[in-house]
Order: sequence, then structure tokens, then C-alpha cells
Amino acid sequence: MNKAILKFLLYFCLVFIIDQIIKWVFLNGFSYKSSWIDLVLTFNKGVAFSMFAFLGEYLKIIQIILMALLFSYLMIEKTLFRSYPIALGLIFGGGASNVLDRFIHGGVVDYVFWHKWFEFAVFNFADVMIDLGVVIIILQSLNLIRKKP
Repeated sequence: MNKAILKFLLYFCLVFIIDQIIKWVFLNGFSYKSSWIDLVLTFNKGVAFSMFAFLGEYLKIIQIILMALLFSYLMIEKTLFRSYPIALGLIFGGGASNVLDRFIHGGVVDYVFWHKWFEFAVFNFADVMIDLGVVIIILQSLNLIRKKP
């Protein structure tokens, strides 16, 4: 196996396992409330900000198809995969964990509710890792652009 695949698999597995462990903690009753953040169990039937919840059971199938298509494209376009294995591991690990929730719990297990200064959507560790993966790709891409003469 080459280094890119190993990095991808390592980060995919780490995000997936850590996210599922955290969700297990909340599913078993943990909660915490403060003046600026609540850690409370919720189930999101849609995607970000509950969009597309009206798709119901079809949403998980659509997400699996989209992830499979994107992964297939990355396997064909190996340059992208080799350039961003860590970021892609974060994105796919978080995405797979959230899709698994849809099959097991009927919705994505969310638990972080920020409400200091503004109310934000409820989210989870997987969501943060997906966002972090996107930020890493953007920063690496900008860095490559700056290095070109």
C-alpha cells in the first residue's frame, strides 16, 4: 500500500471510531448545559441545518451514492487523492459515520449546540472533521497557487 492510502485509512478510521464513541456517550445519557454551549442529544433527519429532511429514507441512499461516486472519481483521478489523503480521510470518515447513524438511529446523532452571541445549528465531531478536511484542502490549494511562478 502506498503512503496516501495508509494516511487516508488512518484518518478515516480515527474519525469514524472517535465519532461513534462520542455519539455512544450521548446515546447513553450524557448531557451538559452552560450559558454558552449545550451538549445535548438530538437527531438530525436532514443534512446541515436540517436541509433535505423531506427526503426521508432516500437521503441516506443519496448520500451513499454521492460518497461512492466521489470516491470512485478520486480513485480514477489519483493526483487529487495523493495530494489530499488526510483531508479526504477526515471528510469520508465523518461522512461515513454520519451515514451509519441514519441507518442505526434514523438520523444523524448531533450533540453540540452553541448559543452564545448567536444560535447555531446542532452539530457533532464528524461535522467538525468534515469542515476541517475542506479547510485543509482549501489551504493546501491556496499554498500551491502561491508557489507557482
